[in-house]
Amino acid sequence: MGDHTNYFEVNKATWNKKVAIHAQSEMYNMEAFKAGKTSLHAYELKALGDVNGKSLLHLQCHFGQDTLSWSRLGADCVGVDLSDEGVKLAKQLNKDLKLSAEFVCCNVLDTSHYITKTFDIVYTSYGVIGWLPDLKPWAKMIADRLKVGGTFYIVEFHPILWMFDYVDGSPKMKYHYNQNGIIYEEYEGTYADQSSKMVSKEYGWNHGLSEVVNALIEAGLQIEYLNEYDESPYDVFPDLIKLDNGMYKMKNQLFPMLFEIKATKI
Repeated sequence: MGDHTNYFEVNKATWNKKVAIHAQSEMYNMEAFKAGKTSLHAYELKALGDVNGKSLLHLQCHFGQDTLSWSRLGADCVGVDLSDEGVKLAKQLNKDLKLSAEFVCCNVLDTSHYITKTFDIVYTSYGVIGWLPDLKPWAKMIADRLKVGGTFYIVEFHPILWMFDYVDGSPKMKYHYNQNGIIYEEYEGTYADQSSKMVSKEYGWNHGLSEVVNALIEAGLQIEYLNEYDESPYDVFPDLIKLDNGMYKMKNQLFPMLFEIKATKI
């Protein structure tokens, strides 16, 4: 990992602390999830369709709710996450729910050192690429883990959102759309429980859409589509309005909140 090792260690420590808080949070709604409620949203469900019998690699899976939701739909799943506490909880949930997913604790960029088989689907979602300094090795790993003809799908917060600093409660435009340098933030609370007293220490990177698309193309993937949407499935930004469809939108919407990319290994 070169010079980024310390950044990843700080992020890992923060995510390890987040796991217990998130598992108790209203956002992750663990009781409903255990009772059978899916954690997946309309975008990913529509994009991937019937996953029954397909192999699926879920990158940066946190404590595995989405991985296990795909497993409930019949996919043969493997989840990967940096946080050993997250993977520990994911394995426990898998056992409690009598599912057959597997979980691996590693930096997502090192996935191919731990997992050598290839998959029908590689999936990742909502708050993932901002933790990575360079998307080229990420995209290459995705291509390496996909079968020929396999599908890569990402649904992610739009890079315009990360141009703002939200730490003081009101968004202030502070960062470049393609930020060259690293971004460090330290704040009390976490997106799933803003009243929590835990201190989040986080290193992140901003990646514009061209960087995401070009990394995937360079790795040998064929882009099927890139879509942008004016809504978020999570109430994690200031002053959002809940819509009738359960999604959230800004009061004065001037830019997208989500993007999705579907690609194929050719």
